[in-house]
Parts: sequence; C-alpha cells; structure tokens
Amino acid sequence: MKRTVSLFSLCGLVLLAGCSKDSIKSLGDDISPMSNVGVTVSSTSTNISGVSNISGSVTGLDDGVSIYTGTATITNDNFKNILTNFPGTEVDGNTVTIEGLEFKQTTEGIASINGLAEGIIVKYDAEVGDTYKTEDGERTVVSRSSEDDYYYGFYMIKVIQVEETPEKFGVKKITYWANHRFGLVGIEFTFDDGSTAKFPVYTSTENS
Repeated sequence: MKRTVSLFSLCGLVLLAGCSKDSIKSLGDDISPMSNVGVTVSSTSTNISGVSNISGSVTGLDDGVSIYTGTATITNDNFKNILTNFPGTEVDGNTVTIEGLEFKQTTEGIASINGLAEGIIVKYDAEVGDTYKTEDGERTVVSRSSEDDYYYGFYMIKVIQVEETPEKFGVKKITYWANHRFGLVGIEFTFDDGSTAKFPVYTSTENS
C-alpha cells in the first residue's frame, strides 16, 4: 500500500474549538507511542479534494503534548479558508505551511490542545451517545463497531465514529473515525455547499 506523509492535523486540528482543561485531563497520563518525536501521519498518495504534496511529523513533545509541523499543496479554497484562521499558518500561493499544532494522545484517547477548538476528539472507552463539550457546542459519539466493518489499508477494523457541527469557516460537519490501537484513522469534512472531503489517516506507530 503506497502512502505519503499526510497532514490530517493540518486541516483537522485547527477546527477543534475550546473546552476546559479538566476534560482533557480525563484522558490520563499514559502517553501513547504515537506522541513521540519523529512519528509521522500518512494518507493515500492520491490528490484528495485539492490537497496534495502533504507531509508532517511530530517535532516536539512537551509535558505529554505532541507538537506537529507540516506542509501541503492546497488548491481547495475551503481548506485554505480553514487554515488561515490558525496563527501558525503561512500561505504562499498554493503552498501551505503550518507549525505548532498540538495534540495530547494517550492510551485512553485523543485531544486537541490548540487551534480553533481545544478539547477531546475521542475516548476509546466511548459509548454511543457520549458527548465531549467544546466552546461552540459538542462532539457526539454516533456509532461504535461491534465487528470489524471499517476499511483500514489492507485490514478491516472496529471504529468509534464521532461527529461535530462547527458551522463556521465554511464547514458544517466534521466526522472522525478512531480505533484504540491505531488512533485516528479517518476524518471527513462536510462543507456548507454540500461537498465533502474524506482523508484516511495512518500513523507510523500504534498503541500496544
């Protein structure tokens, strides 16, 4: 399976809106191996909705928080609009560079620390109907697999599906898929015009 290093964080993390530090602490302190410096995230090599030449990695780890840096070629104005709202972004024509995106990833779940929306993305012990509060609303667990039903590379895996409706910057819904072993495995944006862009997500290491 051919992969290129991908910045799912480039488009996804900057949309996550503010919530309390206390809820993030509920993820515990058992840091995931996916947090370590040098770990990369990757996606299909195919151009997806005007996003290509994507690359990114963990460049720092500070008190359990991973710091990401990456670049991409983006011709999709929807994504450019999203990213220009993040203070670490530089846009030079269709080349977008972003620095300082922060995630907390533990063996219990994933959270965004900065960007336009701080808060939990998913907890691996989630049940359908669970919600994670944000400044602008909430994210909701809409499904949890009872069998392997989600394509992940050459595998079929179980996933937790989480949705939020930010209703800003041209995005009306974001859908996340996550797995306790592989972390975030997919993210889809639904824009105000009804168009969608879904990115598979792979990480170069995994939870044990």
